Amino acid sequence: MLSRRVRQIDPSETLRIAAMARQLKEQGVDVIDLSVGEPDFPTPSNIKEAGKKAIDRNITRYTPNPGLPELRAAVAEKLRRDNNVSYEPDEIIISPGAKNCLFIAWMALLDEGHEVIIPSPYWVTYPQQVLLAGGKPVVIDTMEEDGFKLRPRALESVINEKTKAIIINNPCNPTGTAYTRDELASLCTIAADRGLYIVADEIYEKLVYDEFDFTSIGALGEHIKQRAIIINGVSKSYSMTGWRLGFAAAPREIIDAMNKIQSHNTSNACSISQVAALEALRGPQDDVTRMVREFQQRRDYMLSRLKEIPRISCVEPTGAFYVFPNFSAYYDTEYDGMHVRNSVELAHYLLTHANVAVVPGSAFGRDKYIRLSYAASMEEIRKAMDRIADAVARLKPST
Repeated sequence: MLSRRVRQIDPSETLRIAAMARQLKEQGVDVIDLSVGEPDFPTPSNIKEAGKKAIDRNITRYTPNPGLPELRAAVAEKLRRDNNVSYEPDEIIISPGAKNCLFIAWMALLDEGHEVIIPSPYWVTYPQQVLLAGGKPVVIDTMEEDGFKLRPRALESVINEKTKAIIINNPCNPTGTAYTRDELASLCTIAADRGLYIVADEIYEKLVYDEFDFTSIGALGEHIKQRAIIINGVSKSYSMTGWRLGFAAAPREIIDAMNKIQSHNTSNACSISQVAALEALRGPQDDVTRMVREFQQRRDYMLSRLKEIPRISCVEPTGAFYVFPNFSAYYDTEYDGMHVRNSVELAHYLLTHANVAVVPGSAFGRDKYIRLSYAASMEEIRKAMDRIADAVARLKPST
């Protein structure tokens, strides 16, 4: 008999869709995958060379559990340089991915029954990790017409004596929504004043567009910083998803607790990845600038194509590399015997009749929507949008 813990969580829908797309490709089907949450660019050459040199120098053994001292120092430098936030190296932990940073943070914070406020749409893993840690996800919907931004009054309405934390994903996966400094300050002040911890997933911080000025919550003042747990990493900004390298910054007591948990679940992050991440943070940043410029062009093109599809609405994303269009006008339709009544069935329809993989919005808590990633080449995006437009046009009202 499996544990109650594992029986109450769901597998990752994004990973499931990606696996289905890979399987179809292996069978020779020309599938375009717009489900994946990783840049299609190669890891920059200087970073790859640093990893190779680490192997040649036999840096292949265990490192200190919280990470190489020089990498923790480099993260502290990065936070001061890029985010105007001051942390000491012993207030930082290096982990096998930002996802693991999140997991050990919840394990360090939550006791059975503690509530965590999660704005919806949310990344698929947030509620599942809270459940695994014994907590209770309290999902609060944000509105499309409001840019999918959580507002102070809505936040205040769900805080009670059981509330332990709130998670803020900025920029957001799946919507691409990003908060201004004033918007963040309003939310974080309420949370800090009420004694909540603020878990800030800032993994997409460098992937922002239209000259948007990103603000880390740690820069909002000491009162907020003392309640903040900043989660970040190198996966998205440096196209290093497979290197599995994330980091967290928080008050020393929190980091010590996370370090204790990590010592029993994964131990240190990969030594080679840590050396590569050191080069990513301290080396040239030209490749990041180039990726951001290309992502913005892809975003603009995908939005222009979505606007051509009748009855579709879509909030313009400010960051990350996703769009989250509302396709609910095409529910209660059918084609060739296949019914489309929700986002899961729409995603299945697009995969089987258009050979395009997307993620249903229900995975993110919002069934009216689907998520499309523009972390694909412009050529693939063009073909995918042609296919989606044609497939949707074939749908007729169910009889």
